[in-house]
Amino acid sequence: MFPFSSRNNTPDTPEAPAPQAKVSEPHPLDALTGGAFSAATSGERAARIREWLAGNPPAERLQEVFKELSARDKGAARAVRERLDEIRRAQAQEAIAAEWTAKAEALLAATRLNIADAMAWQRDAAKAGAPLSREPLSLLKARLAERIKTIEDLQHRVQVQREVAVLLAQRIEVLSTKPWKDAQEALSALDADVQRWQAQATELSGDAAWPSVEPRFPTQLDASRAQLLLVWEAFRSALEQTVAAAQDAAAPLPPVPVWADELRQARGLPTDAEKEQTRAAAAAARPRVDPAQREAARQAVQQALTKLEEETAQGHGKASAGAATALRAVLKVHGKLIDGELEHKVHSALVAAGELEGWQRWSTDQVREELVAKAEALVNRPEGQALGGRKMQESLRQLREQWKQADQGAPANHALWKRFDEACNNAHKVVEVWLEKVRAESAQHRAQRLALVDEVKAWTAQQAESAAPDWKAAGRALHQFGERWRLGGHVSEKVFAELQPLWRQALADAGAPLAAAQKDSLARRHAMIEEAGMLGAAPQLRIDAVKALQQRWQAEAQTVPLDRRQEQKLWDAFRKPIDEAFSRKSAAREQDAAHLGARDRAVLEASRALEAANAQGDAQQIRQAMAALDAALKAQPEQVSEQKTPSAGVEQAPAATDSGAQEIAEGAAEPVATPAPAPTPARPVVAVRGDDRPQARKPATPAPDPRGRMGERRFGDASRGPRDAVRDRPGRERGWGATDGVARAPRLGDAAFRAQRDAVEQAQATLRKLAAQAHGEALTQLMSAWKSRDAGQMPSAQELGGKVSAAGRAAWTQALSAPASGDAAQALLRLEIAAEVPTPADQISARRALQLQMLTRRNDPAPQQTWEQDAARVLASAGDDAQARRLQHALKVLLRK
Repeated sequence: MFPFSSRNNTPDTPEAPAPQAKVSEPHPLDALTGGAFSAATSGERAARIREWLAGNPPAERLQEVFKELSARDKGAARAVRERLDEIRRAQAQEAIAAEWTAKAEALLAATRLNIADAMAWQRDAAKAGAPLSREPLSLLKARLAERIKTIEDLQHRVQVQREVAVLLAQRIEVLSTKPWKDAQEALSALDADVQRWQAQATELSGDAAWPSVEPRFPTQLDASRAQLLLVWEAFRSALEQTVAAAQDAAAPLPPVPVWADELRQARGLPTDAEKEQTRAAAAAARPRVDPAQREAARQAVQQALTKLEEETAQGHGKASAGAATALRAVLKVHGKLIDGELEHKVHSALVAAGELEGWQRWSTDQVREELVAKAEALVNRPEGQALGGRKMQESLRQLREQWKQADQGAPANHALWKRFDEACNNAHKVVEVWLEKVRAESAQHRAQRLALVDEVKAWTAQQAESAAPDWKAAGRALHQFGERWRLGGHVSEKVFAELQPLWRQALADAGAPLAAAQKDSLARRHAMIEEAGMLGAAPQLRIDAVKALQQRWQAEAQTVPLDRRQEQKLWDAFRKPIDEAFSRKSAAREQDAAHLGARDRAVLEASRALEAANAQGDAQQIRQAMAALDAALKAQPEQVSEQKTPSAGVEQAPAATDSGAQEIAEGAAEPVATPAPAPTPARPVVAVRGDDRPQARKPATPAPDPRGRMGERRFGDASRGPRDAVRDRPGRERGWGATDGVARAPRLGDAAFRAQRDAVEQAQATLRKLAAQAHGEALTQLMSAWKSRDAGQMPSAQELGGKVSAAGRAAWTQALSAPASGDAAQALLRLEIAAEVPTPADQISARRALQLQMLTRRNDPAPQQTWEQDAARVLASAGDDAQARRLQHALKVLLRK
């Protein structure tokens, strides 16, 4: 307190030394973080933390700062935690990259590289999440691809060398059938080709990648080399022997038959063919035949004859023709050694086989004529039944297959074949038109697919330039690209095999950023799932932290899309611990509600009775029920206990459970005898916000309290709204204080408090509704009495309410009893001014003039004081519908004030 003057009559007393302010010691990490721990606000603290993070502090310092700062300001510690998460992800990426780098280097350093292992490295590394697009994995990936390409090229060259060896052997074989002089002329060129082949084969086997080639290729190359060298050495030695034999008649002849015959002719000796003819002539000139040889010839002919008879009896045309041909061949060799009887049987069997062959030819010709008719019918079909290109192609293929089967059972018929082939060629014109159309469509579809691949590449480049990509839009775009490729039209298998790798590569490049973002999002979501588990396992469930975590989850889900099933599984795992925590909390509340005290049960019963009265709509019953509820609220536990169970002792009230504070452990109780705190004096109202609108109601000035302060309103007072009672909450925030010398009851349970609050709100709303209905009926009855000038229809004093005095009602009755007289214009204006209701537009000037006139008459009573007399003057006049509406609007307000 400051003195009013510098002089003071009291003796000077030494002043007590002022207590020194306690200076808090700075945090040890405050200097490291640039004053983040000593910052006054959370925003300033977060700004200093961001400035400190810009210097890239080490992970140990980050962990230390996060541990200290998370207990003080989680918002400022979020940036530190994100940096730690980035460092962990980077370390994980580096570990994965180091692991797969070591594997790739081991593959490259091996003497023999397996192509399957090299291709599996890239696939497994991508599945493990290795950053293949960054060095050194990108370089190792390129080196492995180049190594694989080298090995595959080497294997392809081995196959080419095999084909070349086969062609060289064929050239040598062909030269062995020509004159030896031609072979001698081609010897030098052939020798050069063989030497070149051997050099290329040696070069292949000496390649650095040769150990990585599949084992079957070296074996094939060695076999081709050995075979070619064997043929070449034999050819060259035979040619040398031929040249020597040509120069020396005594030299042996070469093993090549053509060259040996040529040398025999040059020497004047008979050839091998001439020797064979000479031997055949000598055999024919022999007069006598050995009996054993005759018997062998008879058995051979009899065996061929038996076979022919069996096939002819079974009706096998094609088999019988073959058997007859075999019999003729046997008869040509052994025909001279058989007797006449057997020869007669042979000729009879051959005649029978010829007849069967003729019948088979006839039946086959019938089938062929039918096929010719079908082929000609394909072209001459009606326009509405014409076949399409594909069906025509299939029909022609089936007809040609059936013709081939017919040709296998009988000799060919060239006339029918000519007709059939001509009809098929005419029908094939439709197929050619269709094929041309298909080729054009295939070319168009190929161009469209190539354009789609280019569009995907352009989209990928555009996304790479974007600073903040929209992952949901990217996912939709990739899905649309896939749908467009799937609906891109038909192409041939060769074209599809050509385009499919290009499409897969383009789509993989386009989806790589989204896949990386989804991987990071998965890591963040798993972290949030762990955080949700920690929140759910905490002893006290923090609603604000749960809401913040759910908002982060929703923001993450809206930012990065995932597969629907995977996202649902993650969401179920995220919400499971929180749902379990809420279930435990609800179970605890239900358990607390199950142990209600006697006073809570009394309040609940009174609340149910008030709800039943509200349902009936009787104002008297509602007021009685409200009084009973107020009595139950004000009753002490001892009184309730005596009313319910007179023999029971003093019960203890259940523990308080406040909706905004942390819940107390189950089973705790607060005894009734706890001393109440001292009452807090109400602060006087210094100023209130007014409303200057004409129709606004003026706030009533509360009467001064005898103790010199505003009158204190009690909980449960009917003059106050339910929200005022909830705001004060004397029975829930603290014990009922003894402000007037009476000890108040302890707080209510949550269920009882909510039940009585809702019941009171509903009761007050019902009373207001009933009062409005009664008020409206009374006004309607008053207007009807004015219109008919019948005082008997005047509403009773109870129906008009307490705002109308007995003298005022008597004046209204007397006005309605007398004949209509007088002018009610000024009285209506005074009523509208008193009620503060709008005046019709044509009467606004008159109202302003009356208000000016009233200002000059300061001693005259105000319209709010004479509204009953003004209403009597209006009722005494002869009114119309407009005046009745004006009177009704004014009285509606005045009867409520």
